[in-house]
Amino acid sequence: KTKGKKTKKYIKKNIDIEKLQRRLITHEDPKSPIAEAYRGLRTSLMYTRKDEKCNMILASSPGPGEGKTTTIANLAITYANLGKKTLLVDSDLRKPVLHNVFKKDKTPGLTSYLSAKSHLDEIINKTDIENLDLITSGIIPPNPSEILESKKMIDFIEKIKNKYDVVLFDSPPLIAVTDAYVLLK
Repeated sequence: KTKGKKTKKYIKKNIDIEKLQRRLITHEDPKSPIAEAYRGLRTSLMYTRKDEKCNMILASSPGPGEGKTTTIANLAITYANLGKKTLLVDSDLRKPVLHNVFKKDKTPGLTSYLSAKSHLDEIINKTDIENLDLITSGIIPPNPSEILESKKMIDFIEKIKNKYDVVLFDSPPLIAVTDAYVLLK
């Protein structure tokens, strides 16, 4: 009986932690110190590369569960709040979660475009946040690294660079897989 209680407590604790990890604090509580920290990060990033028409940012970390998705989603909101036409792309083709964070269908998504099953305008989702669009991952492919390194992905990046002021990519962990490195090129 004690083991069952501990398991239930552990599961409940993990569910609570998961809810905390993926909060869109910049949208839910824009006056909080945490939201201000995201705005500070945005401002720092804005002044690092002023010469480019479209600012492209990729979030990754060494391992899973370190806050990549939370950070990139909140950062995207801060750019959108500035009036910048912002696109958030779930390029984690292994364990995507942005569709859950924004309560959108996972498909059609990035993999639909990369496999030529959908056009760009078919995979762009409007969000509840003005100036912020979302592209979900789509169906998880058997070959994520290869699909991200394709000519179609280069075409995708060129198209979105011309359409948005800021593009942010959520990617998988660096140590686990090569996908984030592929996207950096």
